[in-house]
Amino acid sequence: MRFLVVEDEEKVARFVRRALEEESYAVDVVGDGEAAIDQIEVVPYDMIFLDLTLPKKGGLEVLQWLRQKGLKVPVLILTARTAVGDRVKGLDLGADDYLVKPFAIEEFLARVRALLRRGGVTAPLLQADDLTLDPVTHEVRRAGQKIELTTKEYALLEYFLRNPNRVLTRSMISEHVWDIHFDTFTNVIDVYVNYLRNKVDRGFKRPLIQTVRGVGYVLKA
Repeated sequence: MRFLVVEDEEKVARFVRRALEEESYAVDVVGDGEAAIDQIEVVPYDMIFLDLTLPKKGGLEVLQWLRQKGLKVPVLILTARTAVGDRVKGLDLGADDYLVKPFAIEEFLARVRALLRRGGVTAPLLQADDLTLDPVTHEVRRAGQKIELTTKEYALLEYFLRNPNRVLTRSMISEHVWDIHFDTFTNVIDVYVNYLRNKVDRGFKRPLIQTVRGVGYVLKA
């Protein structure tokens, strides 16, 4: 899944980005409200983390613009503002949750998982045939056999499992599994798909990850 962190404090932005990347999410970071809007207009993010005190355009303005555009992407406000009025205004403008800095990383990640469940991921276990992935424990099994994946392989598999029977182009995969500056003209995506196939398909009765020539890949459930 692909997230956007809108935060002008570099230390906080690095902290949040590192925590999310360790959970296998693809993360972009921008430092002001105008840059956030530019990013959101071209990238379909799965969640946005929004500071309120930002250069050029404030967080509440960005939030209001988001909802006026009809975008339903979950928004978690991360701010040092503690006043009840600020929280109420943020929630009334369309924020899904509100977390005051400084915060414990465990609570932050728990809120991320809660927002993802609220956004439609109702079952904690992702499954296609006899292949399962647990987003909480990051445990992957096929036919009951535990499979060890690298961070990038796990992120790639999770993206496939969240989009079963949907053809995913290399561009779509790069946007959600790699960062926005990824060079889609390299063969890195094909290499990682092959790595993943060797672990989740080889030795099992039916291959799940299939190639759509000239387009990309599809996980056939």
